[in-house]
Amino acid sequence: MISLLSELGIKEPYLRLLVVSFISLLIGIIVRFLFFKILFLLNKKKSRRTVELLQDRFEGSIFLFLPVLIIHTLIPKFGLEEDFRSALHIITEVLIIVSFTIVVIRLVFFLQDVLYGKFNDDSDVKGRQVITQIVFFRKLITFVIILVAVCLILMQFDSVRKYGATILTSAGVAGIIIGFAAQKTLANFLAGLQIAFTQPIKIGDALYVEDEWGWVEEINLTYIVIKIWDRRRLVLPITYFTEQVYENWTKRHSDINGTVFIYTDYTIPVNAIRRKFEQILEDTALWDGNSQIVQVTGASEKTMEIRLLMSAKNSMISWDLRCHVREEIITFIQKEYPEALPKTRLELNHLPDSKT
Repeated sequence: MISLLSELGIKEPYLRLLVVSFISLLIGIIVRFLFFKILFLLNKKKSRRTVELLQDRFEGSIFLFLPVLIIHTLIPKFGLEEDFRSALHIITEVLIIVSFTIVVIRLVFFLQDVLYGKFNDDSDVKGRQVITQIVFFRKLITFVIILVAVCLILMQFDSVRKYGATILTSAGVAGIIIGFAAQKTLANFLAGLQIAFTQPIKIGDALYVEDEWGWVEEINLTYIVIKIWDRRRLVLPITYFTEQVYENWTKRHSDINGTVFIYTDYTIPVNAIRRKFEQILEDTALWDGNSQIVQVTGASEKTMEIRLLMSAKNSMISWDLRCHVREEIITFIQKEYPEALPKTRLELNHLPDSKT
């Protein structure tokens, strides 16, 4: 390329650098276009989704690496001044490391996206177990990649090279572990590994924690995000889930039983409630068709307690189902047995004679 520029009469070093930079960027754009065009042509329609994921993740990243690599390779042939050449050499090396790191990280994300498509099913416990491990190890691998990249960048500078070399070679893995051991971060990190392998919780699990109920939205290296039912987010350190007590409603399976309590007068026929309850469940798609039980679970001097138990596919649907059943049963009692609504009885005996 340099000889071609010489033939064209471009001998000024900085002009050569500018022209080569432009040509390199153009090459990157062309390679990008051809790369995805060939992928779309070679893949069948059933694999089109994978190609789209690849394009989403790698668009622009891999093609920054190629132009920088070309410029870095041709630096000695530009005829630049020593100081400027040394500075440009370091800059391009740093850019190569950064761009290559971005490519590798995006590759990790792409693999996660592909696996997501195979296992991402909220009703499949095994799938959610795999997703939890995928997400955790994706974040762990990303952290390690960034750590290595930072060390390699540090090693490009003479004044700080010893720090990068120390992290990567002198201290080694043991040095990293010892460094973390002095911090609380290590406890969180080890707790994350424990959760990834033993899986007391998984992404998508329904939890009751800190007097709130919601779903596990994120499992990060040091903290976990719970999505509360009212769209708030509860952020807890990951060690909380290895040290504290909490309820996991979907540990083994996602389906769950829900209950509704109705308080009525003793005059209401329980069988009428039972028949209406069965009808309500049969008429709604919220019920999964498994459990339906009506029982009198309590009695006081004023009312009797009727428990309606029903099952649903998951905790969110269970909440909607319970609200629906509660509303329908109350409406039924109001229309058919208004006299059976809770009331207070007052009986007066031996009234004194009134005197006028």
